[in-house]
Amino acid sequence: MRLTQSMCTIAECAPGGDGPAAARPRLVKIAVVGGSGVGKTALVVRFLTRRFIGDYERNAGNLYSRHIQVDGEMLAIQVQDTPGVQIHEDSLDCNEQLNRCIRWADALVIVFSITDYKSFELLSHLYHHVRQLHPGNMVPVVIVANKADLLHIKEVEPQQGLQLANMLGCTFYEVSVSENYNNVFNAFHILCKEVNKQQITSTPERRRTSLIPRPKSPNMQDLKRRFKQALSAKVRTVTSV
Repeated sequence: MRLTQSMCTIAECAPGGDGPAAARPRLVKIAVVGGSGVGKTALVVRFLTRRFIGDYERNAGNLYSRHIQVDGEMLAIQVQDTPGVQIHEDSLDCNEQLNRCIRWADALVIVFSITDYKSFELLSHLYHHVRQLHPGNMVPVVIVANKADLLHIKEVEPQQGLQLANMLGCTFYEVSVSENYNNVFNAFHILCKEVNKQQITSTPERRRTSLIPRPKSPNMQDLKRRFKQALSAKVRTVTSV
């Protein structure tokens, strides 16, 4: 995958442009969710720019857009960064903004930190919440364990994350956003491929549906012509009588 544009907000770089629809890159929408302080923003920026920036302002839920190449095809990737989620009285504290982001997404990255066991406990709650908002169970989900370089303060073993991901049927990646780009790239790349494959598979069905002929709307000029013909015929009949 090759990055072909600098990172920008979606308002600055909306895919599609003025060209024909056939020339527009296929759109893939990814939401990144997880607890507070797990490194969601750093993960997004690392994927989009290959750079690691240690300090960020409080997450404002930015939406980013990039045009990237996956397996030879140009895709328009939109990545939605989201504020941290917390558990309140054994249930997720999810506001409607976050729910809209999840519904909007074609795929999701659920992030936790190996240095924060509470963020790990959020995983299954978040996963089931995603499935409730996407009842068709078709939305691909990747689980990412971040901060793999901080082994001296880890609270979650990598095997725990892998076992939970396997149980939920998700792909799992352990990453260090600060030290390594490859696994960050792989986590997003597999989602892009999965969504792209789903979209390609569903496209012929949409095309077949669009080819079903619609009933034609009455043409007013044609109706007027027929009315005049009918009226003329009546006149001729009356005259002949």
